[in-house]
Amino acid sequence: MSSAPAAPMRAARWLRGTWRRIRAWRRIRFTLGGLIFTLGTFAVGFAAMNTGNNLLYLLLGSMLGFIAVSGWMSEQAIRRLSIERVVPRAVTVGQELRITYRVSNGLSKIPAVAVEIREYGLPGTAFVAHVPIGGRSLARSQNAFVRRGIYPLGTVTLSTAFPFGLFQKERDLALPGEIIVWPRADRRVPMPVAGSGRRAVAGSPVPGAAGHRGEYRSLRSYRVGDDPRDIHWRSSARLQDPVIREYDRDGAETRWICLDLRGDPERDAGEVAIEVAASLAADAAAESRPFALIAGAHVVPPGEGAGQLELVLDALARADVEPEAPFPAPPVDPGICVLVSVGGAAGFGDALVVGADAALEDEDA
Repeated sequence: MSSAPAAPMRAARWLRGTWRRIRAWRRIRFTLGGLIFTLGTFAVGFAAMNTGNNLLYLLLGSMLGFIAVSGWMSEQAIRRLSIERVVPRAVTVGQELRITYRVSNGLSKIPAVAVEIREYGLPGTAFVAHVPIGGRSLARSQNAFVRRGIYPLGTVTLSTAFPFGLFQKERDLALPGEIIVWPRADRRVPMPVAGSGRRAVAGSPVPGAAGHRGEYRSLRSYRVGDDPRDIHWRSSARLQDPVIREYDRDGAETRWICLDLRGDPERDAGEVAIEVAASLAADAAAESRPFALIAGAHVVPPGEGAGQLELVLDALARADVEPEAPFPAPPVDPGICVLVSVGGAAGFGDALVVGADAALEDEDA
C-alpha cells in the first residue's frame, strides 16, 4: 500500500534534481531588448484574443516563432563547443596576464557567433566573434593581479545572445587550473655579506659589500649597496663620479636566503619582506651564484640559473605570512645565511630587517 505514494515522490525528487543539474549547466536570462519584445508579444496576444483580429493572430504567431527560433539557435550555438585554456607559467604581481582560449566547434551543425568567455574571480573577459562548423577560434583575456599568491581556476562560462539578442544563454564548463602570481623581484636592496652580522632596513642605502672579496678584476661605477671601502678614490676624483674596485667572487658560494614569515598578514611589512627575498634570489641568479631558500615549510635546495629562480618564486608565491609561522631553520650554519625578517633575529650571518615604516616606502624613495 505504501509503494503507490512513494512513486510520485521519487518522480518529484528526480524532476527537481534534473532541473537543478540543467540549471547549473545551462542558464537563460532576458536581455533588455528580449524583455521588451516578450512583453510586446503578450500584449499582442491579449489584443488578438479580445478582438479576434486575424492579422493580430498572424503577428502573434510570427513573434512566438521569432522567440522559439532565437532560443533554439542560441542553444545550438554553445551546446557543442569545447574549450581549452592556455595560461602562462606564471606572472609577476602588477603585470598583465594574457589567457588564451581555444574554442572548438567540431560537433555542432551551426556556427557559433558572438560568444563571451568569463571565469569566476577574473576581471577580464574574452570574446569570440565566430567559430565555424568543424573549426577553431582563439580568444584572449587580459588580467592583472595586485597581490601575489595562487589563484585557483575552476569553471569557464560561455554565453551568447545569438542570433537576435533576445536572450543571454549561458553554459558552464569545468576546467580546473591555477594561476601563479610571483612577488616582485626588482627591489633595490643592499647586497648581503654572510658572516658580517650587518643589519639594515630593506630599501635604505646603507653601507655593505656586494660580496666577499676575491681577486681584483676591474673598476666600475658605484651602485647602491656597494661597500664604500672599495671606492677607488684616485679614479673617482679624475672622473668626478664614484668608482669602485670589483672583485671576482667565489661562484661556488651558495647564498642561503632565510625568510621569517612571522607577522601580521593584514600589514604590508610581510609582503615587502617576501619581495626583498625574491630580489635577493634574482640578484644571485643574475650573478650566476648558487642560492637556496628557507621560508617556513617551503624549502628550495641550492641551485642556480633561471630554473632555480622560478622554483624560489613559486615557493614565495605560496608562502603565507602568519603570526605563528615557523622560524626558518636552515640545514647549514645560520652564520653563513642571510635572514630577511620583519623583526630580526640574532645568530645569522647577515640580516635585512623590514621595518614597519619601510614597508610602506617605495624602493626608489
